Amino acid sequence: MKISPSILASDYANLESELKKIESSDYIHVDVMDGHFVPNISIGAPVVSAIKKVCSVPFDVHLMISDPLKYAEDFANAGADIICFHVESDSDTSETIDKILSLGKKAALAVKPGTPVEEVIPYLDRLSMVLVMTVEPGFGGQSFMEGVMPKIEKLRELGYKGEIEVDGGVNAETIRIAAKAGADVFVAGSAVFRSESPKDTIRLLRDNAANAVI
Repeated sequence: MKISPSILASDYANLESELKKIESSDYIHVDVMDGHFVPNISIGAPVVSAIKKVCSVPFDVHLMISDPLKYAEDFANAGADIICFHVESDSDTSETIDKILSLGKKAALAVKPGTPVEEVIPYLDRLSMVLVMTVEPGFGGQSFMEGVMPKIEKLRELGYKGEIEVDGGVNAETIRIAAKAGADVFVAGSAVFRSESPKDTIRLLRDNAANAVI
């Protein structure tokens, strides 16, 4: 069970110190928004490059952008370890996966709540991770959508052995639901950064996920 705190919920004015608070996490989740694929705009490759210099935790970069193929190399060069993009984006899915892999990075595909999980099935053999969105992408602080859990169950039923990540509304209780369904990577923003002790919260989340499947 892996915890990937989303820096979208962090204090952007103090990113280095914020990253130190979550150095016990398994990944750092970096939300990239272009103002087109989703309504909001967040950060780009230069910021990823800057914070990579002060953080040794692997970067799980989530591209909520219209043309991930065009920008995959920029984020690879900036320090992304996993590059996740949306199957609903404008780029050719297969070509984008090939590009990410050619850059020596792990490829992941994300699906919005309203997108059938069948959309990612043709690509599973090349993916290290599938991200099942448990909120609509583009905004932090939304409520967890339990109704998308069958997507995770379907992927496991198909024999997918890669990581399945959930993103949106993850807290100490909802993480149990996602873990039972078969998820093993959990993006948590507000739950971690707005807690009194991010380190303790990461431990609690990890333990709750593990205990849910015992």
